[in-house]
Amino acid sequence: MSEDIVVLAHGAGGKENEDLIKKLFSKVKYKRINNGVGLEAFDDGAVIPTGNNIVTSIDSYTVNPIFFPGGNIGKLAATGSINDVAVMGADPIAALDSIIVEEGFPISDLLKIVDSMIEVFESEKIAIVGGDLKVMPKGKLDKIIISTVVIGKLGDGKIYLDSKAKPGDKIIVSGTIGDHGAVITALQMGIEAEIGNLVSDCQPVTKVMRIARDFEGVHAAKDPTRGGLAMSLNEFASKSNLTIEIDEELIPIRDEVKALSEMLGIDPLILASEGKVVLSVDPEIADELVHALRKNGYEYASIIGHVRNDKDWNGLVLLRTKAGGIRILDKPTGEITPRIC
Repeated sequence: MSEDIVVLAHGAGGKENEDLIKKLFSKVKYKRINNGVGLEAFDDGAVIPTGNNIVTSIDSYTVNPIFFPGGNIGKLAATGSINDVAVMGADPIAALDSIIVEEGFPISDLLKIVDSMIEVFESEKIAIVGGDLKVMPKGKLDKIIISTVVIGKLGDGKIYLDSKAKPGDKIIVSGTIGDHGAVITALQMGIEAEIGNLVSDCQPVTKVMRIARDFEGVHAAKDPTRGGLAMSLNEFASKSNLTIEIDEELIPIRDEVKALSEMLGIDPLILASEGKVVLSVDPEIADELVHALRKNGYEYASIIGHVRNDKDWNGLVLLRTKAGGIRILDKPTGEITPRIC
């Protein structure tokens, strides 16, 4: 891959994306406010220490296609930034949006998109406190781009960072993985007929996190968006400098996602989810937390592995395969699925 130009892989959420961001912002001197959490953590959000400890996150959404089974770019833009704040332990309370739309874009479609965004924010009782709208000349932009900022209140609650996994922890996923990525990939490949009843899992994870916050012993949380479960687990492992081992047999994946992945030659573990959480938790509470999630409607919540301190493998994710072998589950590389979110 050329180091002289930006390529699609740089925006796919995998290793290239991570490397480019670190390169671009390596010279930043002031990366956080006082004892808060900022750029140095390379998490999806930041903590600004105030009387209530504010958590905030910003993200841009370029998904293609902009309408898909289970949602559209407006729903996705609201959901994605809500989730980045929620998995850090905060209650989202306010949002801002910025919409850039191409000249000639149908206003009827723009209304559907904005209405979906408003519906998500209002369902979560999140105030839309500001925003911006720009129009680009026809042909200078592919339809529409939306950026959202969500602000959350942490209060005296615990901050969950993806660098805080601990030896002995169990790894939990709140539901099936790869649903969103499979839908978008199939649509981009022109095989929408193969999707069947599969829809994107695009939805806020605030309820999952409120359940998790009721338990002492939740150490790390992440929503597995770009780069999927593989990237989230690698971030846990590398940032915590520990070994994570997961069991392929225990990972909940829908049959439709498995079929599409096999058809397209894609590992479902790198496909994005937009409504799931990965948690690293104390083993004493793992079973009880899974039970609480299932009781509250998350029927596929599962323990899929554990964390250990193994100096030979620290920083890596090991996958115990269905065949009984073990392989390293690397950070995704390449384009994966461009414009997945």
